[in-house]
Amino acid sequence: MSNPLAGKFGYAGGIPERKVRPVWDAIDSRQYKNALKLSSTLLNKYPNLPYAMALKALILERMGKHDEALSICMEAKELLHKNVSLLMDDLTLSTLQIVFQRLDRLDLATSLYDYACGRIPNNLELMMGLFNCYVREYAYVKQQQTAIKMYKLVGEERFLLWAVCSIQLQVSCGQGGEKLLGLAEGLLKKHIASHSLHEPEALIVYISVLEQQGKYVDALEVLSGKLGSLILIEVDRLRLQGRLLAQSGDNAAAASTFQKILEMCPDDWECFLHYLGCLLEDDQSWCNGVTSEPRCPPGSVNKLPHITDDVFNSRIQDASAFVRKLETDASDDSKRGPSLAYLEIERRKLLHGIGAKEKLIDALVLYFSRFGYLACFCSDVEVFLDILTSDEKMDLLEKLKESSVSTSMVPTKSLGLAISLQKLQLQIGITYKLPDAELESLAVKMINMYRENLPLSKDLDPQESMHGEDLLHMASNILVQLYWRTGKLGYLLETVMMLELGLSIRRFVSQYKIILLHLYSHLGALPVAYEWFRTLDVKNILLESVSHQIMPQLLLSPLWEDLNDLLKDYLKFMDDHLRESADLTFLAYRHRNYSKVIEFVRFKERLQHSNQYLIARLESSILKLKEKANNIEEEEGVFESLKCGTQALELASDTLCQSLTFNEELQLRPWWTPTPKKDYLLGPFEELKHPMENLDHCREWETNVRENVERRSLLPRMIYLSVQCVSTSSKESIDVNGSVSDSTFSLEIKSLLERYVKILGCSVDEAFKVVFDVAEGQRPLEALGSDLIDWVNFAVFLNAWNLSSHESVLPIAEGSTSLWHLVNSLLQKCILQKVKITGPKVCSPGGDLPVLVQLIAEPVAWHCLVLQSYVRSSIPCGKKKKKIGPTDGSTSVLSQTIRDSVLSLHSIIEVVVKWLKEEVNKTEDEAVDHMLSSLTSDPDEGPGKVYRALKELLSTVDEGELGDRIFQGIRSWSPTDVARKTFKGQHKMMLTLLQICDSKLKLLETVKQQI
Repeated sequence: MSNPLAGKFGYAGGIPERKVRPVWDAIDSRQYKNALKLSSTLLNKYPNLPYAMALKALILERMGKHDEALSICMEAKELLHKNVSLLMDDLTLSTLQIVFQRLDRLDLATSLYDYACGRIPNNLELMMGLFNCYVREYAYVKQQQTAIKMYKLVGEERFLLWAVCSIQLQVSCGQGGEKLLGLAEGLLKKHIASHSLHEPEALIVYISVLEQQGKYVDALEVLSGKLGSLILIEVDRLRLQGRLLAQSGDNAAAASTFQKILEMCPDDWECFLHYLGCLLEDDQSWCNGVTSEPRCPPGSVNKLPHITDDVFNSRIQDASAFVRKLETDASDDSKRGPSLAYLEIERRKLLHGIGAKEKLIDALVLYFSRFGYLACFCSDVEVFLDILTSDEKMDLLEKLKESSVSTSMVPTKSLGLAISLQKLQLQIGITYKLPDAELESLAVKMINMYRENLPLSKDLDPQESMHGEDLLHMASNILVQLYWRTGKLGYLLETVMMLELGLSIRRFVSQYKIILLHLYSHLGALPVAYEWFRTLDVKNILLESVSHQIMPQLLLSPLWEDLNDLLKDYLKFMDDHLRESADLTFLAYRHRNYSKVIEFVRFKERLQHSNQYLIARLESSILKLKEKANNIEEEEGVFESLKCGTQALELASDTLCQSLTFNEELQLRPWWTPTPKKDYLLGPFEELKHPMENLDHCREWETNVRENVERRSLLPRMIYLSVQCVSTSSKESIDVNGSVSDSTFSLEIKSLLERYVKILGCSVDEAFKVVFDVAEGQRPLEALGSDLIDWVNFAVFLNAWNLSSHESVLPIAEGSTSLWHLVNSLLQKCILQKVKITGPKVCSPGGDLPVLVQLIAEPVAWHCLVLQSYVRSSIPCGKKKKKIGPTDGSTSVLSQTIRDSVLSLHSIIEVVVKWLKEEVNKTEDEAVDHMLSSLTSDPDEGPGKVYRALKELLSTVDEGELGDRIFQGIRSWSPTDVARKTFKGQHKMMLTLLQICDSKLKLLETVKQQI
């Protein structure tokens, strides 16, 4: 029974609304202390009302007092179960549900609503609340069952559609398939027979159910019947009809339908591709098979159609005549669709072997004369250029140049034509074949063109794109190409200075910022790169798609504070979205936007399986271990929070690794680093056909990500087990026969080591042989390749395992001391060689500094933990070691080996510290002069021409001509300031690494004193 006050006007949860309102006002204004005071007073007056308890719990949760909030909610839940006379309304339950949800206890909210529905049957509000709980739990079967109950109760169309959407979600997750879809179709047919359908979304759902079963003819019958009138916009109805006709195989009718759409929307390029694909019966235009999203992404195809020459000729002539009609009828000269359609027709003719390339070239020239000034021109014509030979492309370029000279346009359009010409040359690779001097002159020409056209942007709003911004972008690509060719640092500095100038004039050019952050990263000035990344104002879903621009660099850097901030921001967004995404789904249900239900769920699943999300969670755990590695007591607290490393193993299960999604917008990356794994500038110069293309390294990168995730997920557990193995090695238990038993820690770390080296492509014995040979100088350090850190980590963990294992760990040498020597030798070789290679930071961009940072932050840190663990377990803190009898020989030898290892590691870190201090102590003026000298040393050859062009721009600016904003922006820029900024970024990197190394030295000093 419900409380008699439940339905009384002016009452909320059984309490007069005037008494509740002040509490909600305080909550809404975030005055939680005041809200808590008011709710406590309310609870004192109504001690047995669950709604009053729920309000207080809600406030406590907002204040971060989660345990107290959960306790009060559990009391309210228990009270509702015990006292059947209490009010059990949706307001009380929904308030409790909010708290349970925020405390990640959805199961409690669901059980509460389930109980309420059982106690008060046929209560629609409570049943909707239960449905909402199942939506939050993504329990599609129970969603369906609850929706069916509501439909049977009131017979409303919306509840039937809730059930059908729940069925579709089950099918999308691989549950049920044809039988479930048949059930959904049957339910809809039965409802239509008795009630028909009344909403456009309902019709869309019905048709999608038929599509998923491949019943395209049935879907067409529904659409052409009375129900088709539910779709009020004719174009939308025709699009759906065309899609169904194409899927059913009726290409002629589909082409006719798409033709009708084009007559109404002649600029619809996607529709034209579908029209032409159906007309020519091109099997690439539509996906074969049944899917909930049956249409393939539109795109120009390269496959020849399966029709005879006569049929092809007839139909392509029909298409040409139709396009000419569209062009004639188009009153608006800005519509590109018909012109692009003509280009596509000419391309299809060539693919079929009946066209003439002269016609395609002439059509391209005509298209250039009409639309060449648009920024999208090059992307528009890219697919048509691919069919031309190199000579034909050169011929086209000459004709385009002639056309641009003869075409009379307003200054902004003339500038657009000139930019499109330059872009086209870059796109087809002609520019990059020029000699160095000509390339540099071209970059200077672009800068001068940018300077001359600045007055055109005088009156634009700062948020608007300026005319000619692409010129600096193209010039930057040329200068980076020159650096890659010649290895001369000056070209990179010129690029940085030029883009900094562009951003001084207008701060909102994201493409400049992205290039800059990658260049500063390459120059070793990662703090500056991170500052530019922050100015991109990356929020919400952009954190998922854009963070790849900076996160990989930060993961390899000593900037742990910045990395921590980025990981926290990213993980907060992801966790919040995944927790709250069900709210959007339920809103879509309530607002009858059923297509969005499927979309939101799929989007959530895509984010949930994001590779970046998994990496961020793993690296966040490893970062905590790095930060506390100098104090084993604090590290144990980290172990506890990470469930002793098992949390990372659970995160990266085999199933999850195989279903990872990659949501990064790689097309935004500069051409020289198409994926986070690939950076052309770190390798020798190669002749690339299209240096600006985002070359397809994606598959290689995705494979690498999966391997890396699996490898990194093992680290926290292996670190924990290494510490435990060392600790138990000095407390070994002897059984009755006198034999030493292996600990469970030793057995587990052996298993994990086998998994770890399997990813590296070998067995434990083979891996040992590799690191042994490198440590002894029998193989070069390069034999460890790009997985150097993983190999050294392996040696550290192998040594820890050896301390507690009593099986043969060493296939080559005997005695546990040899492994200590191996680790010492391997760390020394790796670190000293990387110090030598890295050299002075000011003149060695790229380099091995990230590898050096990783060596200090990971294997050295883990080895220090092993040393700390041994010392702590051997010599209890605060107690002096008593000499009771003769010292065991093996223990004495091991203690001496530990002492030698500490001294060895100390001396290695001292070398790094000495080198870092030399770098840090360099004066700023000295470093800046060194940088600028690379631009002024030779006025005739090498870098410097762009630098002089930029300085000339600075000296010739006229405020009256440019306006105050642009003038002040230019005046605020200084090449010396840019050089100083670069040096300060490098200096901060070195200083931060120095602080990490100093902390390691202090730790080793302490350990040395304890031995």
